[in-house]
Amino acid sequence: MKHWCVWVWFTAGLFMACSSENQWLDTALNLAGDNRAELQKVLDRYKEEDGDKYRAACFLIENMPFHGAYEGKALENYRKYFSEYVSFPYSRHVQELIDSLKRADGEFSINQLTYKRDIMTVDSAFLVNHIEWAFKVWREQPWGKHVDFDTFCEYILPYRIGDEPLSLWRKEIYECYSPILDEFRKTDEADNPKVAAQLLMDTLRKANYRNTALFPVGPHLGPDVLKWHTGSCREFTDAMIYVLRALGIPCGVDRVMVLGDNNASHFWNFVLDKEGKTYIANLPYEEVWSKAEEYSISRGKMYRATYSIDKEAVRKLGKYSDVYPAFRRPFFRDVTALYTGSRNWTVALPDSLLSGQFREGDMVYLCLANRLQWQPIGYTFFKKREARFEDVGGGAVFTLAAWNGKEYAAVSSPFLLERETGKIRFIVPEAEKQELVLYRKCHLTLSVLFNDRMIGGVVEGSDRADFGWKDTLLLIKEVPYRLYTVARLKSDKPYRYMRYKGADGCFCNISELAFYENTEDTIPLYGEIIGTPGSFEDNTHEYLNAFDGNPDTSFDYIHPDGGWTGMDFGSPHRVEKVVYTPRNEVNFIYKGNLYELFYWGGGKWNSVGRQMAVSDSIIYSGFQGALFYLKNHTAGKDERIFEYKDGKQIFW
Repeated sequence: MKHWCVWVWFTAGLFMACSSENQWLDTALNLAGDNRAELQKVLDRYKEEDGDKYRAACFLIENMPFHGAYEGKALENYRKYFSEYVSFPYSRHVQELIDSLKRADGEFSINQLTYKRDIMTVDSAFLVNHIEWAFKVWREQPWGKHVDFDTFCEYILPYRIGDEPLSLWRKEIYECYSPILDEFRKTDEADNPKVAAQLLMDTLRKANYRNTALFPVGPHLGPDVLKWHTGSCREFTDAMIYVLRALGIPCGVDRVMVLGDNNASHFWNFVLDKEGKTYIANLPYEEVWSKAEEYSISRGKMYRATYSIDKEAVRKLGKYSDVYPAFRRPFFRDVTALYTGSRNWTVALPDSLLSGQFREGDMVYLCLANRLQWQPIGYTFFKKREARFEDVGGGAVFTLAAWNGKEYAAVSSPFLLERETGKIRFIVPEAEKQELVLYRKCHLTLSVLFNDRMIGGVVEGSDRADFGWKDTLLLIKEVPYRLYTVARLKSDKPYRYMRYKGADGCFCNISELAFYENTEDTIPLYGEIIGTPGSFEDNTHEYLNAFDGNPDTSFDYIHPDGGWTGMDFGSPHRVEKVVYTPRNEVNFIYKGNLYELFYWGGGKWNSVGRQMAVSDSIIYSGFQGALFYLKNHTAGKDERIFEYKDGKQIFW
């Protein structure tokens, strides 16, 4: 892979000197070596036959030097993770499959594979097949008249999505999914590709998807993603692209390099309607395509993956010997403005707010937090004594940094870019200290979803096992803030049966539940566990989990409504206290775990100290106004930066 990057930059250096499109094409053909004759066949065929097809062939070939695929025996070992997960029992954790494949085939690494460049391997028959089928669907579909040539080339024509093995996928996928649109083609809306995309997504969503991000890092899988329905957001977005492009619908992948409130990147599908407007969806979780500006993920920078290289970016970056790796191969375009709409901001910091010395033209990076690191998500060139970043989405904490080729150094204090106003607030520690009572180390998007699912849940008491009549003793109105929330019940009546019933749409997500006869009791009441059987995806999230004493297991009912879990005491008991734990991602404070608190100051993270938790909270003394980070050295992997205000942690 190292040699490949060197080759790419050598090629980019050649391309920088090109002053016309023909020179880009000539350079690509020169790099084809013995394969040049095959590519020339395609050009010669279309040059006289069809001007648009000739231009399309030029587009594919001139960008071909930067594309390729991995091959080798180990590739089949990698693909087993996905193919075998299809039939893997729901009752077993995916880690069992991973461990089994590691024992059978050894640890997989992408370094075990060989990279083959398309420019040296793609033959004329393969390329002609893809061009012919791409033009067929573009010209024959009723919505094709709204797709201009440039959009067609970038978002329908490409023969590959990433670094998957080459295949002739268009015909088979077209014939499989085209009948779904037969009736639609007769309607008045038949010229709208977004509506066609909705019908196709409705069909794709019916598959039984199994989501996991635990598999090793490897190349794209190719069209087999359509039969396996396993993997992460990358595999699911690939599946959507194959189907939509096979039907001549302009689409692709938009992404963030790192989320503004999560230590992860994210991919999702976009589709263009007949007016060229962007609609997005996350297969299989969202039911409809929604407007890009309505997507709540719009923080920081959003990029659109392309088949063609950004020639202007290559020209600008070519004179720099040290460029952050994420930007060395600019096969993407900045589409932040499509997502931020009226909340599209400019971040401009003068040199008076930056540390270090900057010269005109120096590169400066815009960064978001990723655990105890700052990850660049955008760049600019220092100009007129300021670092100016256009098109930035707010609602996250950023910093600016410089990169020397090996490491980066923060050159500004962290700052919050307010989402609604675009105002910047720097987060700088003050001289005074305050007491910090901490209940959690992270507030990830996934955890927020789980916690929100307890809002509207109720604790009910009854003397009937079917709860035909019942008293509502507690209504949960707020997101649980700590691992164990203690609530006093407003009733003096005794009940034989008590339960927690989840709010509609919340799958009755709860991790732990305990009933106490008196408020001072430390030992809960026991009885027979009762509830609604069945859990989402597998049987490891049944209602019994709410009483197993383990806050890391949970109840996830198979239906969004109607789920409940509770206890039959055998005889009526008066219950004064209930303690509950929301479904979570091990992000609360756990008794017996070792924690370390950091604060940002002086351009680095500084340790406040380590301590072992003796309950579901820990107490530190830290500087007011500082940005903090709490690390669990015992368990879990995700932590997030936070501020501490008015006695609460505010996570970013």
